[in-house]
Amino acid sequence: MLKIESPQKVGLHPDRWKTCLKLLVDFCKSDQTPAAGLLVSREGKTTGTHLFGRQQLSGVNGSIQDDAIFLIASITKPLVAMAILQLVERGHFSLADRVTEFIPDFGKEGKHGITVRHLLTHTSGLPDMLPANRELRIDHAPLAEFVKQTAQIKPDFSAGRGVQYQSMGFAILGEIIQQVSGKTCAEYLQSEFFTPLGMHDTTLGAPDDWFAGEEPTINRIAEIRTPEDMEGCDWNWNNRYWQQLGAPWGGLLTTPMDLARFGQMMLNKGEVDGTRFLSPATINAATRNQLSCMRDVPEADRRCRPWGFGWRLNWPAHSANFGDFLGPNTFGHWGATGTAFWMDPDTNTQAVIFTTQPQEPHGKLLAKIANAVSAAVV
Repeated sequence: MLKIESPQKVGLHPDRWKTCLKLLVDFCKSDQTPAAGLLVSREGKTTGTHLFGRQQLSGVNGSIQDDAIFLIASITKPLVAMAILQLVERGHFSLADRVTEFIPDFGKEGKHGITVRHLLTHTSGLPDMLPANRELRIDHAPLAEFVKQTAQIKPDFSAGRGVQYQSMGFAILGEIIQQVSGKTCAEYLQSEFFTPLGMHDTTLGAPDDWFAGEEPTINRIAEIRTPEDMEGCDWNWNNRYWQQLGAPWGGLLTTPMDLARFGQMMLNKGEVDGTRFLSPATINAATRNQLSCMRDVPEADRRCRPWGFGWRLNWPAHSANFGDFLGPNTFGHWGATGTAFWMDPDTNTQAVIFTTQPQEPHGKLLAKIANAVSAAVV
């Protein structure tokens, strides 16, 4: 699917590409991030996966494994969105359908009007996280409890009248996938996308067998430097509970090369090696500004902070995570664990940028790396 080539054949300026890679080396040596991974491809060609830093926080520089797996947090969301759109393609429902058609209890507290479209575009009024988020994680609550509590809360505004990033909307989308397909969100993604795309080191929630054997797969997961309020907890990003939860809003485990396979499918308008996963019409809809025709959404959001279906589009005058030089049709997402993933269809370029240093809300390291990547593209 992706052919390994020299920087020149990929379409990268050799000297500028070296500068880009050195930037990641320097970030790791200075401990601005414990580890970093980068993969850039153009026209289906790549220089491969480049990994730097250390596998464990207590390790030494240069010790990251060449098969390292990363927890990519909210980059999970657009992949879940594409699963939803695949079900729409197959005629199971439309984006105008109300959530209550799949989850009857969801209509409480003024949420009856929320549709699938609202969940995909962050216009539902649902919160990013539940008020009891910390307590749920301390209790090692299952996904069903997150869905249940989301169904009980009152939205912050009426659906379609604002934009508010809402992880809990993707908890609900995961439940819709299960109600419609009969498979959990993790099972659906695995069977419909990951396995056929050859994403063999990708899973939404680590299976039990990843923890078994003398050299368990779980040891390949690069350790994340957690915020102070997560340190020492048995529910943080580095803990088995979170690694196995499979949160549709942020639980995906993958490698740079695996995620680039998904990205190539997106750049190919839904087709890879003769297998069609999604239609060009679906890809086009998912990656264009869906807020532009929502008349009750504030004008500044519609014009300057656009969303597709699950995908964050390029935001003018906003450096965070994506940097400053990407084209107007770029789409992608970022993750709270220090990750970014974007595709520019105008140049047929994608970049997978992983670190293990949380950077929200500004994503400064990610933005610097994105700028260096953009400058290397010729």
